Amino acid sequence: MKKPEKLIIFDTTLRDGEQSPGASMTRDEKVRIARALERMRVDVIEAGFPAASVGDFEAVKAVSDAVTEGTVCALARALDRDIERSAQALGKQAPRRIHTFIATSPIHMEKKLRMSADDVLAQAVHAVKYARQFTDDVEFSPEDAGRSESDFLCRVIEAVIAAGATTINIPDTVGYNIPGQFGSLLRELIDRIPNADKAIFSVHCHNDLGLAVANSLSAVLSGARQVECTINGLGERAGNAALEELVMAVRTRQDVFPCDTTLDVSQIVPCSRLVSSVTGFAVQPNKSIVGVNAFAHESGIHQDGVLKSRETYEIMRAEDVGWSANRMVMGKHSGRNAFRTRLAELGVSFDSEEAVNEAFSRFKTLADKKHEIYDEDLIALVTESELAEGHERVKLLSLRVCSETGETPLAKITLSYDGEEKSTSANGGGPVDATYRAIDKLLNSGSHLQLYSVKAITSGTDSLGEVSVRIEKEGRIINGQGADTDIVIASAKAYLHAMNRLLAPELRSHPQV
Repeated sequence: MKKPEKLIIFDTTLRDGEQSPGASMTRDEKVRIARALERMRVDVIEAGFPAASVGDFEAVKAVSDAVTEGTVCALARALDRDIERSAQALGKQAPRRIHTFIATSPIHMEKKLRMSADDVLAQAVHAVKYARQFTDDVEFSPEDAGRSESDFLCRVIEAVIAAGATTINIPDTVGYNIPGQFGSLLRELIDRIPNADKAIFSVHCHNDLGLAVANSLSAVLSGARQVECTINGLGERAGNAALEELVMAVRTRQDVFPCDTTLDVSQIVPCSRLVSSVTGFAVQPNKSIVGVNAFAHESGIHQDGVLKSRETYEIMRAEDVGWSANRMVMGKHSGRNAFRTRLAELGVSFDSEEAVNEAFSRFKTLADKKHEIYDEDLIALVTESELAEGHERVKLLSLRVCSETGETPLAKITLSYDGEEKSTSANGGGPVDATYRAIDKLLNSGSHLQLYSVKAITSGTDSLGEVSVRIEKEGRIINGQGADTDIVIASAKAYLHAMNRLLAPELRSHPQV
């Protein structure tokens, strides 16, 4: 049999995924996710947009320093200063890629850029040539290619390939295309452009019509050999093409696709959990591949079929993508080595012995409250330990909440704020509302709560409760997470996590601002 061609996976969770409102990540969070992507053997990791802010520059630099396998990429507008900033952030390690872009659709050129087609063409060529001074690996994207005129698109792409672009990415920037149309566009470009064989064609699809994965797969069938995607389909508006869906569709249907990836797909679920915990964007239960119900069978007919032969109702194995059949692994008598070993099996590593000790201490505290510790509990514990790292200006010292039938709930809270102990109390419509009112009274942040979400990490009334909140202040949107067997305590932790991020220096702005 003919060996499948290589399909390059370009992950943009750290860049385009971060543009989801509230999904902004710290430098350390980006590094942690980048290392998880590296374990998965992702080919290209787009680390950020260095020209957007000092914080994004530092994050790209940190990822570039941390990742030793695969290619780290930085995004730059077709401007000299953006390209220079990307080159500085990436450093001189190899392999590194600069990804530059300029819009080519009539509406973008007229309304946004206020540039003529000839000026856009000249700027694109100049940007690619300038980027080639810093690296041989240059990617070019004609933004909003899905709504661009094909003749002009061909002119631009032919010119930038001649200028030295090695990857040509065709973005469906606003999620406007449908699979047949988008696949035909890729085929037309590859067939019409004389030097198309000198570059790899890529696609970057958004999910505004729920077609990002379908459009990407159609393009792959038409000759694209790189797909740009994100973990869990994270991204602005309706999101991007989901990495896990693309990879497993190609892997499962090798009878259809003439290519395959080289990813370690057993890392998909651990990476999905990590991104969800860092961003606070929960994965819906019925999400394909990574949702908790993705391999669950309720129907008696389905259960009977799976018991007789798994292939009757399952087209892939849960274990292959990282779901563990042996979930109950730890208890109060488990030692530090077993704790560290199991986390290593789940794809979690520690940067220092101090980090191990902090996470293990939280594990022992939980084990005293909860007899059986599941993998999901361990992931939550490690996440909580990492959330607590860094500059915690505000810490929860004590919380007492009184809630009874017919009485207004009352919360009494004591916080440490910049080392000073402060206490107050407040009434509310419920125990969580009272707690948040008390915190607001002490911090006077002026923020507004936009989202409050609770989920049980495992089954049972003693399960860890995981709370996600989203707050907004003056256009800045921040997520916070907290976990505890007491849901009110978890709620307080989540709110204080968001407040600590709000009080931290703002080093990052949205790349499109």
